[in-house]
Amino acid sequence: MSLTRFLHFAVCISMMLISPAFAQQANQEAQTETNTPVENPNKIKVEQTQATQEKPAQTGEDVHQTQIKRIEEQVNELKEEVFRTRSRLSILKETVLASGLSGAEIQIIHRNEMGANFKLERILYILDGTPIRRMVDENGKLDQQEEIEILDGPITPGNHSLQVELIYRGHGYGVFSYLQSYRFTLNDIHTFRAEENKKVKIKVVGYEKGGVTVDLKDRPDLRFEKTVINLDEEGKKSQAPVSQKSKD
Repeated sequence: MSLTRFLHFAVCISMMLISPAFAQQANQEAQTETNTPVENPNKIKVEQTQATQEKPAQTGEDVHQTQIKRIEEQVNELKEEVFRTRSRLSILKETVLASGLSGAEIQIIHRNEMGANFKLERILYILDGTPIRRMVDENGKLDQQEEIEILDGPITPGNHSLQVELIYRGHGYGVFSYLQSYRFTLNDIHTFRAEENKKVKIKVVGYEKGGVTVDLKDRPDLRFEKTVINLDEEGKKSQAPVSQKSKD
């Protein structure tokens, strides 16, 4: 397939991404993924894949394939924008409902504390069954971000659940080069309660558990850190005595 024909094909795909039919299909796919239960909280899945090998110098065909890959990445970015648009609509609906009921608020922060031996490839956040943020590492920038704000806004009072999935790729060198053949999928569900005139701040942290005696492939884990603060009548935030750190 020539590059011109592939560009035309990519444009067609882009138009499909913003059509109502594709949006409905994407919603169905997200719903299918969302409704898939996590069998065990804090489940850690370790997969061993083929080790990464050094690539030879690029040929003319390799350059052509690189251009095609770049276009595919642009198409994936459009898909991601459709996903974010759908998530914003869901959040807007929640915001409208919450604003008419109370002053309860929620803030969700993703934090990456993994060492250089683990590279973050993908994150997925689902609040009360609705995907609110999904990011895929295309150029290494996702792993370079220490903190990412997932959500900050009003929420309806009551009980809620936050489901998180983090995917890391091993990135060891020398005696730890075996890590390159491993992929780590971390799943966890955290339940919390939102109350009127209070803001729940949840920080989801990907980190390495254990010490030097723990094998590197057994270290990836995630935890939830929760803090509750009061919101005064003027809308300013004052630290409340009710704060807690939790890991479910």
